[in-house]
Amino acid sequence: MFVTAIIAAGGRGERLGAGQPKQLLLVGGRAILERSVAAFLTHPNVDEVIVALPPDVAAAPPSYLRQTTRPLRVVAGGARRQDSVALAFQAVHAATDVVVIHDAARPFASADLIARTIAAAAQCGAALAALPARDTVKRASRADVGSEGEQGGSEGVDRGYYVRETLPRELIFLAQTPQAFRREILRSALALGGEATDEAALVERAGHRVQLVEGEATNIKITGPDDLTVAEAIAAAEAPGAVAQPSSRPARTGRAGTGYDLHRLVPGRPLVIGGVTVESDRGALGHSDADVVCHAITDAILGAACLGDIGRHFPDSDPRWKGASSLDLLGRAAALVAEEGLLVGNVDVTVILERPRIRDAVDAMRAAVAAALGIDVARVSIKGKTNEGVDALGRGEAIAAHAVALLRAR
Repeated sequence: MFVTAIIAAGGRGERLGAGQPKQLLLVGGRAILERSVAAFLTHPNVDEVIVALPPDVAAAPPSYLRQTTRPLRVVAGGARRQDSVALAFQAVHAATDVVVIHDAARPFASADLIARTIAAAAQCGAALAALPARDTVKRASRADVGSEGEQGGSEGVDRGYYVRETLPRELIFLAQTPQAFRREILRSALALGGEATDEAALVERAGHRVQLVEGEATNIKITGPDDLTVAEAIAAAEAPGAVAQPSSRPARTGRAGTGYDLHRLVPGRPLVIGGVTVESDRGALGHSDADVVCHAITDAILGAACLGDIGRHFPDSDPRWKGASSLDLLGRAAALVAEEGLLVGNVDVTVILERPRIRDAVDAMRAAVAAALGIDVARVSIKGKTNEGVDALGRGEAIAAHAVALLRAR
């Protein structure tokens, strides 16, 4: 199943009064847009991401949208949210089976929520994340009493809203994103046009049923200043060093893992290190692209989460991983870790290679690895060392990498 994610980020967020598109504002040191896009770029069930931006931003997108490990395209959005989604839909891959749509202003959707919404859409055709109402729900009527109104009073006096009826709250749900749809269902709904606050409303209007998937309280939409305050609190709770609240569940903060990888160097292969092709007359021999940095980090984060190793999840006996991008495998490993309620705090890698020297490529490697992990580049360290002419590494016959990763609870 081929899944395309559309990130709706074409609005300006003028209600926030920030003087710039709200999706570019920082929350916990990272742009709201960056957080939302990373949730899908690193998700194992998502094959490509399309981001709809205001035209001026689309003309010069932020760096985190240009340096990605998976296919990502930027399109200029329209005047309305549904216009932006329709423009992005025109750019989806020909092989797309399911389209998942997410508001850029919701930066905290979990990997589990994304997976459940996609699975529900694949099975039922259409699905959206939603939270059940917790409070008693009242339906209101406006009471502008003029002549002989039931409330009495002077003509033309605005008396506000009055309760018309009490609705059964077990039937009331508050819609969120992601929302996911089979491609043909979304196409038919978008073709109807008309005003709608989300794609699910268009799909309903087209006569399709939309399944509800249990949403998340932390999957907030940032609209006003108060929402920014809440978002900062959520981001702070996820940050390293945050104080954990008492819980009956086992503590999962500060989990460390180590990784190691080694490959022979042979003629006729590209030398890929940390997602960057380094100029060399020889490259690493392996089933995938044999990127020792990504393989070592993958083992480190899987080990920290007690999820086995790279060979368990991406065995070289499986033809799917023949020639695969190790950055892609790293992103998939990060998503597996996220499903366990853990996030990558930081990684530190030492590359052992006699030649060529990697100093000039280190910054590009760090950026590529950070994008695959969905973390800030400041949390990725990569260093190059030689083996001083000792053994196969020292003779330039092989390349190796050692990695340490620290995980923290979401």
